[in-house]
Amino acid sequence: MFLGEKLLEWILLAFGSAMCLGNLAALLNPPKNRDEQDLRKAPFWRSFIYIIVGLIVAVWSLAGLIG
Repeated sequence: MFLGEKLLEWILLAFGSAMCLGNLAALLNPPKNRDEQDLRKAPFWRSFIYIIVGLIVAVWSLAGLIG
């Protein structure tokens, strides 16, 4: 198979990790330079849900890679 047998697991691990870490970084470190139309900080509940979903996807794909 092209690029390995477990390509889907690697892609899901990358997207899940990026989703989790990106939203966590947005919550912990809001932007310093912002325009008038930008939010002062990221919406907490939306970011929290995306962190949980990204963590579930990353753990699930990691379990598929290990097993």
